Amino acid sequence: MTTGFGWHVVVAIACLLVMIQVGYRASGVKLTRTSLVAVARACVQLTLAALLITSVVRYLWASVLAVAVMFIVAVLTTTKRSGATDVRARLAATLAMAAGLVPVLVILTVSGVVPMKGVSIIPTAGIVIGNVMSVHTLVSRRAFDGLREEKNMYEAGLSIGMLPRDAISEVIARRLPESLIPVLDQTRTAGMVTLPGAFIGVMLGGGSAVQAATAQVVVSTSILAAQAVTSAVEQRMICARRLLTPQLRETLID
Repeated sequence: MTTGFGWHVVVAIACLLVMIQVGYRASGVKLTRTSLVAVARACVQLTLAALLITSVVRYLWASVLAVAVMFIVAVLTTTKRSGATDVRARLAATLAMAAGLVPVLVILTVSGVVPMKGVSIIPTAGIVIGNVMSVHTLVSRRAFDGLREEKNMYEAGLSIGMLPRDAISEVIARRLPESLIPVLDQTRTAGMVTLPGAFIGVMLGGGSAVQAATAQVVVSTSILAAQAVTSAVEQRMICARRLLTPQLRETLID
């Protein structure tokens, strides 16, 4: 892939944007403006991120600070997307996401797989944070939709003596595995259907096939581990009514 910026890149992106608009309009999805804004933001944010990373990777403390900022933005983004925007919900989301992220980073750095250098820590943390954010959004949105649609099931559980947390669990438990399937499928088909980013990055950087495969297995396993823990903690936070939208918290009374 040619990475240098030029008119050929502008033309390619313009054509892809046209495809996006055609696809959305053909399916009746009203996200045409949102997609344009998303791509524009990505251009600006990635440019700024590249400049920032170039500046901070030389200092470990600055790299850790950059990871912390990335994590905070991820929490704010996922809670806004799910509607759980009050302080209590955002604190619960922070705990759930940190429960998945922090152990993974500790394991990778202590084992020596990821050197304690900014140039290694920032991209690794970024990949894991992005996937933790995604699974958090999927779990919360599906759980909240289930609680809205099946409120009568929750109330039926209370009527037969179930505790609120158990009644909520009955409603949301069968919906949560769906949130983990996409990454499981990507991991299962890696090398056969998909060629993930870490694999391609090492290959293009001159690494051997074994190095590329090893890097991707580490990344994929890290993502699965982080998502598994995040979704488990998040489920318990939802059942404890700590991680809910303000409207759901008012309706899911004892």
